[in-house]
Amino acid sequence: MDNDNRIQLKVLGISYSQIQTGAYALILAQIDGPYRIPVVIGATEAQSIAIRMENIIPPRPMTHDLFVSFAHAFGVKLKEVFIYKFEDGIFSSELTFSDGERQIVLDSRTSDAIGIAMRSKAPIYTTREIIDETGFIMEEHDITDDEASAEARQNSGAQTNDEPKIENYSIEELERTLDRLIREENYEEAAKVSEILKRKRGND
Repeated sequence: MDNDNRIQLKVLGISYSQIQTGAYALILAQIDGPYRIPVVIGATEAQSIAIRMENIIPPRPMTHDLFVSFAHAFGVKLKEVFIYKFEDGIFSSELTFSDGERQIVLDSRTSDAIGIAMRSKAPIYTTREIIDETGFIMEEHDITDDEASAEARQNSGAQTNDEPKIENYSIEELERTLDRLIREENYEEAAKVSEILKRKRGND
């Protein structure tokens, strides 16, 4: 692959998907560029990625944590994730691993690839063609990641009436709720509470 055709991405945030009910949209952002790519992922994968984004440490390792720990235990390192194809609304990705001597490329669901890359601090790339086909440009003004996530939810038509009460919690109440949800291993709700907590702290 020509390096000039490779675009590096970073994880920007997660919003409710406007494409599939019960799914989420993982927003990937072009590094040093204006484009964003929405990737539809399931609730379990969104939970895993959100936990990593919010630096929530679960009491027991989740699947992606276990995979990374297993690889590290055998001296295998994830070198990069490459989103190489977009077809019929689905992104295809491959993971490049190395043990210092051999290099192996494995096919992967993009949601799993991103979850593993975030835990391995590995770079994420795609092609210029995929950017051109699936990317969109955000409005040209300074916007925080929290604002981007809130805007994405608003644009998706996501309903917020199901949690008006928790939005009115104080920071201290939100922190206690987050601690309880983590102890209960309810990571999907914990990620939502963590996002609300992050917004409230940013507004103080």
